[in-house]
Amino acid sequence: MGRKLNKAQKAKQLQEDEERRLQEEEEARLQAAREEQERLERERKEQELQRLELKDRERRADELDELRYLLEENYTAVTKWKADAVEKAKWERYMRCDGTPDPAVEQDINTYISLWRDDPDVNITVVLKQCNLALQLMEELEGLLRDVTDHQEGQKYQEALINLQELIHTKHLLTTEEILKRASANIDTETGNMQTVVRDDNVTLCIWANLKKNPRFKGLTFEGVGMGFELPKQLAVSSIAVRNFHTHYDHLSLLARMAHLRINTPSYRSLAGGEEADIVAPELEETNEEGEVKDDNITQQQKAEEEGFDGTGRKSAASLHSGNSAPPAEGRGSQIQTHIEALGAEGDLTSLSEQLSLTDRSERFKVVDLMQYTPLGGVFYYEVFHLPPQAHHINGWEVRQLLDTGLQFFHYPMEKSNLDDNEVLTCPPVGVSVTLPESVVFLEAPQVARWDAAVKQWRMDGITDISYEEVEAKISFRMDSFQAFVLMQETYANLPFQSWELRPLGRDSALFTVNGALIDLSITIQGNQCMLRSEREVGLTHLLGKWMSGPTLQRAMLNAGINIFVNEHTDKYVSSCGKDPLTEHAAYEQMALFASACAFSWSKWNSKCGAEHLVMQVCENLGPIPVPKGSWSLYLLGAQRSQMLEITEKSEAFSPDHYPGSEFHSTFIHMLQDNMSTDGIARTRESNYLFVDTVQSLLCATRPLMYS
Repeated sequence: MGRKLNKAQKAKQLQEDEERRLQEEEEARLQAAREEQERLERERKEQELQRLELKDRERRADELDELRYLLEENYTAVTKWKADAVEKAKWERYMRCDGTPDPAVEQDINTYISLWRDDPDVNITVVLKQCNLALQLMEELEGLLRDVTDHQEGQKYQEALINLQELIHTKHLLTTEEILKRASANIDTETGNMQTVVRDDNVTLCIWANLKKNPRFKGLTFEGVGMGFELPKQLAVSSIAVRNFHTHYDHLSLLARMAHLRINTPSYRSLAGGEEADIVAPELEETNEEGEVKDDNITQQQKAEEEGFDGTGRKSAASLHSGNSAPPAEGRGSQIQTHIEALGAEGDLTSLSEQLSLTDRSERFKVVDLMQYTPLGGVFYYEVFHLPPQAHHINGWEVRQLLDTGLQFFHYPMEKSNLDDNEVLTCPPVGVSVTLPESVVFLEAPQVARWDAAVKQWRMDGITDISYEEVEAKISFRMDSFQAFVLMQETYANLPFQSWELRPLGRDSALFTVNGALIDLSITIQGNQCMLRSEREVGLTHLLGKWMSGPTLQRAMLNAGINIFVNEHTDKYVSSCGKDPLTEHAAYEQMALFASACAFSWSKWNSKCGAEHLVMQVCENLGPIPVPKGSWSLYLLGAQRSQMLEITEKSEAFSPDHYPGSEFHSTFIHMLQDNMSTDGIARTRESNYLFVDTVQSLLCATRPLMYS
């Protein structure tokens, strides 16, 4: 049994019980007070939110109308400027009167091709000049093909492209034959063979003629051009000629893509910048079991996404809220409204059959996916020919056997009938080595692909013993036969971005900086001109510090192996934040409007705020100096509302709470104006339309809010 408590112990216990009761009552009172305080705070916040939302709704129509007016004004000015530029270019071409055909005129280009085909001149210097003109015409045709809206016109341009390509190739063969016919007259005294190198801005032609047939001959490196080859014994004793021919352009990849080349239909434009959302009908190739290629015309509506500086666009910011805005004015406004309605659904509309077709073909024939890999530095043709009959000099006469077959390819691996009985019947692979082109940047070790003429595709099989010397920028390998090859790089090797920043340098001037996965670079924007900057100079000396238009710079960067641009295929190869494309495009439109006065930067919270919202850092910055640390503010953008956030980049977790004392706005630009100076706002209204268009096009081409 428990011991009885005495009076003192009972009194102490009662006192402790009373103190515990009082403490519990006090805790309950404090808890109730806290809950009441929290309830009142919630009610206050709810009332404040309701007040801010009501205020936002009251001025919503005015803000949307002002944004729509700014976008329309820029769009109209840009459209007129581009139309005037096209007419000016046409007039300048007409006034040149230099005999150069107009590739847009079918009769002119066909006449030019016919006359050149019948021209008997095979002098290498003359032919290369003619080829350079043809290359310029091909470049113009490619530009026309990108912009054409009529399917029949597109087919005419495509046919002219192929005819010019084939004719250039034929002319190169004819000049090679002419050089080889006179090989014995140009023998190298040291080797007893003939080797020659011919170069210009577009090609490097290296030819070797095996006159001595020395069985100990292993190979040759053409000095000064970084190309060489190795031959097995069977070829060292054969009457052959080897051609290492480097074209700085790539017509073979054009053939591979030709079936998928887009013919644009009439398009709908967004309010600013002239981007288009195209409905296209790509022609897909399917290959059967025998490797034959058949056409399968599949009409699809592709998703409307940005493709380069002048690629497809998005619905404008104003259209995101058009349901709550005042009706547009008669005339121009109603036309804009039609464009808005037409840009409705977004998303990946590529059909499953198209994806399966591409995947099945790649696996069956091991062809290169030209969306995943990009050929760089042109094409290297590695070919072997039968040596044409050489001239003999008899009593002052030159006697030459004339053949009407033209230059004949030497088939290798050789057939059994062409080998001696005692010779090993297997034909070893042939070797080749090249120095990487100086005008190209390989961010990683280059991939090598060979041309399969049967299916008109690049393939990576059949290539062995690849050796890459990074310091010497040289790659060597072996192939089973003589084939054209190309060096490739992963298209999106520099994506996703680690960070980015767009900051003003002055009126109508800005600096766009991208820290990529493998290389950092920046683009200075001045009006409608852009200039590339990078700490890396190797492979970029022909681009760095040179002003050019946005589309021209994009093509030049892609050709040089520096890709920061995206298209409708990028999300298949690069991880992204998965943002709503309409909200994203609305942000780019409004960032461009304020790019002369505000700096914008990457935020880690952009990947944490969900697909329907965007987060970025913003700061007014009127001078050319970098933004001081601690000056950035975070903004949350949505389809219906923009707001300033209370959190910072150093916060532990994401919170959508708005910054105390700030308001809500229906547009991003009006949200920014709340914290901008009078001078800053005035500068945004004075921005040149070409500068705004160039900035917006650059943002749409890179999509930093999606791929960083």
